[in-house]
Amino acid sequence: MSNLLNKYKWILFDADETLFHFDAFSGLKLMFSRFEVDFNIDDFTVYQQVNKPLWIEYQNGLISATHLQHTRFHHWANKLSVTPQHLNSQFLAAMADICLPLPGARELIDSLSGKVNLGIITNGFTELQNIRLSRTGFQDAFNPVVISEQLGKAKPDVAIFHHAFSLMGEPERHQVLMVGDNLHSDILGGINAGIDTCWLNHHGEPISDDISPSYQVGNLTELHQLLMPNTVV
Repeated sequence: MSNLLNKYKWILFDADETLFHFDAFSGLKLMFSRFEVDFNIDDFTVYQQVNKPLWIEYQNGLISATHLQHTRFHHWANKLSVTPQHLNSQFLAAMADICLPLPGARELIDSLSGKVNLGIITNGFTELQNIRLSRTGFQDAFNPVVISEQLGKAKPDVAIFHHAFSLMGEPERHQVLMVGDNLHSDILGGINAGIDTCWLNHHGEPISDDISPSYQVGNLTELHQLLMPNTVV
């Protein structure tokens, strides 16, 4: 086992686009097809104009998860004569139906299990997380699974990290690593909570001047090799 893996007793993962694909367009297309609506890329662009600012407000603690989930579907709910709650629930069900682990996720988690404690801290929603962990067979690998919707605080708020630490038995902060794809929620949140961070930089984006992760990888296979360099991946 490498020195780097020896350094940590805990590795915390984000969920969406860190462990799992999150293809919102495909999920929406599937969900709307069940209402006999052909949801296209233009519809998705309009949806994202509403959805993206809501996520920023949610991560900044300005709105609740419920407000986000309902507001983004108001337009379509009126159009289809259903409630926003119903559409949101159907969307999360469709996302669960198309869910796949990212390349290298299963191999990484299988290799780490039993060698280090694994947890999840996600800003995603409860209805999707639990089904997804179950369907991918990951539900026994991660404990705790901390979901912002249940706590009422979202990354990068340190409160969600402190909640996780309490469930983890208050580990030494230098023995905890946070892995995530979002520089502003996962990495900044981890830094503010006093733990090491690894940025999963899928698209080779430049590092921000004011947010410096401890490590940076382009994919989960690179993370596997970083943590366990002697493993054949």
